[in-house]
Amino acid sequence: MKVILLEDVKGVGKKGQILDAADGHARNYLIPKKLAVEATPGQLKELESKKSALLHRQQVELEHAQELAKTFSTTSIKIPVKTGEKGKLFGSVTSKELAVALSAKTGLEIDKKMVILDEPIKQIGSKQVSVKLHPQVTAKVTVELVRLVD
Repeated sequence: MKVILLEDVKGVGKKGQILDAADGHARNYLIPKKLAVEATPGQLKELESKKSALLHRQQVELEHAQELAKTFSTTSIKIPVKTGEKGKLFGSVTSKELAVALSAKTGLEIDKKMVILDEPIKQIGSKQVSVKLHPQVTAKVTVELVRLVD
């Protein structure tokens, strides 16, 4: 019996996959537990429309992320920090602080997991920081740490 999986089923297949299942397995397990539906022409057409809608949505998200990356590449963020002598910071600037500053500057929701830092920043000056906007798009942002004037 041909079925379309509605969920990922361990040992059987992934969501949206069309497969030949044993009649008993399909009728007694997959279909009653709403893990699959019978592959009728209507169901196959619906599956194709869902796949095309998903591909379109992913393409739009990718294009949007690429546009954001262009604007981020021209963006510079100044963060005032407390420093000691010779420009050494008291503590460090982490990805969380950078995400908050980026969110405030751009008005977008930037999570700290999106900011890629090899190690926390501990010196004043300029530094290029990567921001992962999409699985395929990474933008570079210039971060400038300036001495906080008391």
